[in-house]
Amino acid sequence: MAKVRLEDIKRRFNNVTAVEDISFEIPDGEFWVLVGPSGCGKSTILRTIAGLETATSGKLFIGDRLMNNIPARQRDVAMVFQNYALYPHMTVAQNIAFGLQMRKVDATIIQERVVNVARSLSLEHLLDRKPKQLSGGQQQRVALGRAIAREPQVFLLDEPLSNLDAQLRDDTRAELKQLHQELGITTVYVTHDQVEAMTLADKIVVLNRGRIQQIGEPQSIYARPANQMVATFLGNPPMNILPAKYTNDGFDVGEQLIEIPAIVRENLQLHPGQSFDLGIRPEHIYINEPQLACQERQEELGDLVVDVKVVEPLGRETLIRASLPGSTVLLNVQIGGNVRVHPGDRLSLQLDLNQLFVFDSITGDRLYPQVSNS
Repeated sequence: MAKVRLEDIKRRFNNVTAVEDISFEIPDGEFWVLVGPSGCGKSTILRTIAGLETATSGKLFIGDRLMNNIPARQRDVAMVFQNYALYPHMTVAQNIAFGLQMRKVDATIIQERVVNVARSLSLEHLLDRKPKQLSGGQQQRVALGRAIAREPQVFLLDEPLSNLDAQLRDDTRAELKQLHQELGITTVYVTHDQVEAMTLADKIVVLNRGRIQQIGEPQSIYARPANQMVATFLGNPPMNILPAKYTNDGFDVGEQLIEIPAIVRENLQLHPGQSFDLGIRPEHIYINEPQLACQERQEELGDLVVDVKVVEPLGRETLIRASLPGSTVLLNVQIGGNVRVHPGDRLSLQLDLNQLFVFDSITGDRLYPQVSNS
């Protein structure tokens, strides 16, 4: 096992910059997830760590060893790809053992590792089968097993669950997390799925357009996103963004006025006519009805009137998509599953203004709460 350190990594393809100014250090044994939209550079970073891509500039260390000029086969890393890359003519046991055989490991040790890995991944009863006889989830576990059997310094996982159906993806994700807790091998995991990032990671690296947007623990990033991109990318449903203009009376949102909390006034230099993007998560919006006991909460609240467009019952909760009258701005609102709402209803909503974010409408940077408080 080893720490992984990237220092000012840059990768260019002809005149296109794939990643730039990538710097972070993964402590030994931690599970880090690189997350972001398609084309953000996360797979390029992973392939650079693996040695499948060469950094245009910058330094890459695994342990204390500089890896820039070390070929992939000598880096002692194991990579699991999205398409599994199993050998179809080999059995499960042979696939798991293949990497060890290529390194001319003693046959007794190979047999022992294959048995131990198969047991940890619940593959013992499948060792004599070939990949075409396995389900997608079983094939994925074989690919993981082949990587684990090598006992590498670092695991590199490139969207390994994306080909699985929803239930199997959830199950395999839980197995993967438990497996890491048992093995403690430094792991770098790439995904565009924010749920995978939030549930698996010790630390998340959020990327966009080849640059790091924020690094931190999942809950910390969720609670204090550095900018609007991070705020809307992490969270399901995503954070609501409301274009607003400041007036002396408050924030004008679609010709409706939201009161400005005193602490926001104290921390922002506000000028009449100034534009902002306000952010608030769906769970911090409530239907303004007496039976919901909104009046009993001690938070500062702001009101908005909306028209319900779509209602999505999810059992324990219901997701509402609503718009401001005469506006194209849509809001996601989460309410209890027992509350009855229908498309076409007009609702009065209360916003928990203690949970309000203010973003620069041009750059997307977070203005409030101040980033220094993260």
